[in-house]
Amino acid sequence: MPSYPTIPLAQTVVRLCERYGIDRIVICAGSRNAPLTNGFVSQSFFQTYSIVDERAAAFFALGLAQQLKKPVALLCTSGSAVLNFYPAIAEAYYSDIPLIILSADRMPHRIDIGDGQTIRQTGVFEPHLEASADLKPDVSHNPNTLLENPMQKLLPATASQELILKTQKVHQKHNEQEIARVFLKALTNRGPVHLNIPMEEPLYVMTEDLIPIGETAVFKPSKSILDSNFEMVKEQWHRSTKKWVIIGQMSPGTLDQEVIDRLCLDPSVVVFTETTSNISHPNLIHSIDSLMAPAELLEQKIDSKIAPELLLTFGGMVVSKKIKFFLRKHRPQHHWHVDIKKAYNTYYCLDRHFKMSPQAFLNNFYSENSPLNSSTFQGEVLNFYQKFIGKGQPYLNQLPFSDLAVFRFLSKKIPNQRQLQIANSSSIRYTQLFTWPQKTEFYCNRGTSGIDGSTSTAVGAAISSTLPTLLITGDLSFFYDINGLWNDTIPKDFKIILINNKGGGIFRILPGQKDTPKHDRYFETVHQRNAKHIAKAFGFGYHKASSLWGLKRKYARFIKNDGLPQILEIQTPRKVNDKVLLEYFRSMAENFH
Repeated sequence: MPSYPTIPLAQTVVRLCERYGIDRIVICAGSRNAPLTNGFVSQSFFQTYSIVDERAAAFFALGLAQQLKKPVALLCTSGSAVLNFYPAIAEAYYSDIPLIILSADRMPHRIDIGDGQTIRQTGVFEPHLEASADLKPDVSHNPNTLLENPMQKLLPATASQELILKTQKVHQKHNEQEIARVFLKALTNRGPVHLNIPMEEPLYVMTEDLIPIGETAVFKPSKSILDSNFEMVKEQWHRSTKKWVIIGQMSPGTLDQEVIDRLCLDPSVVVFTETTSNISHPNLIHSIDSLMAPAELLEQKIDSKIAPELLLTFGGMVVSKKIKFFLRKHRPQHHWHVDIKKAYNTYYCLDRHFKMSPQAFLNNFYSENSPLNSSTFQGEVLNFYQKFIGKGQPYLNQLPFSDLAVFRFLSKKIPNQRQLQIANSSSIRYTQLFTWPQKTEFYCNRGTSGIDGSTSTAVGAAISSTLPTLLITGDLSFFYDINGLWNDTIPKDFKIILINNKGGGIFRILPGQKDTPKHDRYFETVHQRNAKHIAKAFGFGYHKASSLWGLKRKYARFIKNDGLPQILEIQTPRKVNDKVLLEYFRSMAENFH
């Protein structure tokens, strides 16, 4: 017989997780969460993971949920442990990834009296949650200890057994309803939720006896709803001759290729994507900055020719800053965003939010009989784009060894059918500049765009992905998240490409006084670290390259070795990278006619 915690609240949480199909549980070590830990690991329904570092555990859970596309639960003890979940919770909130936070807590009368491992956990993650509940403590579990405490306000000191049972019944019903409400929010709103779970000792006792749990609400997926003015909007769209579509971060398969083809074959539409859009078509502008950077350098010579009258967006966050600056300066007459949940006014001109899936929206927008106007807008903008890329090609062909040269090499050498997890800052921006194998899947924590947690997220994604996973990361992001490798479930084919330019290289591109003691120490944070001993400590194979010739030689062995996880550390020249990138953009705009 399966065993459950004797604490009613803990047992209720475990059993309702099973009822709602929440079967992946990431557990951080602790004592106050012992009833829940024992409950989850005792049931064959759950797949559990043990990770000590709470921050790494939270990003690991994020990576799991990212790939599974369903909620993953995250469990910790009381006190400061729970605070370490917050960076991943914020990322999950802005990336629409469902996480269920289960924080064990002391009883309410133990807070702020000087007991250890106690903080004010109620509402600690607001406002970055879809839902939360501070559950009511059990009064039937160890009632004598409760009644003897002069600080508690749950029961009168002289409470009878009848009153205890009556109060427990009220608390139990409340908790069941709140747990169900919060779980349903995670399922329907695709975001993080939080249950704070106060429990009294003893914590480790298990039983085969099941407490009665009532019926709870059934999960019903959200449905797309057509705007009442949809036909009028559709007519306006097809009438316009200068339209942009920007597709932000999306999971592979979000849009059928057929609907992508219809969109890209409309001559009045220019479609902008990024690697994280996970979409391909010959008519796309997939390297946004290869158009925007030279256009910016040409001082408005082509701005009026490429600016749209109407903007349609869907998907998550967009990497390119340059396209944001352009559209905020040259605002279209209309901006429509399509998403079941939310719409951001990124370009300062949002006037419609269609609460439906992009697939459903485009199916309705582009039916088989939809008219296509005779605009030449797409061809004109694509002509500028191809011309800029062509003018930059000679410069690429003679690149010195640099970050740009490394990413160009990788874009040509990454095997097909890989999942690429990309760290933030320079890594994700360089990735946008090249064409990658068509069946490559791209992911990046662009919700908050932080460098924290990239490695932990990639490990979680690798465990739940059907494709081999490769993380491309910078040095600061990698060293920041070393504990992401403190995990005994890392697949043997997991690989990391670490581009080490000995500091925050992006700060050499941004405005600032480069090569001064202040800039080196506080902005670029120059260092001399390498990953050799880290690789050894965590059981990874290690390879190092510091030239293009060395990269070609070491890469072949790195990519083929699936006997254990691998790290390829590529050391690039710190003071060359920024000059090479900026010169590449200048080469695209030179002698423009």
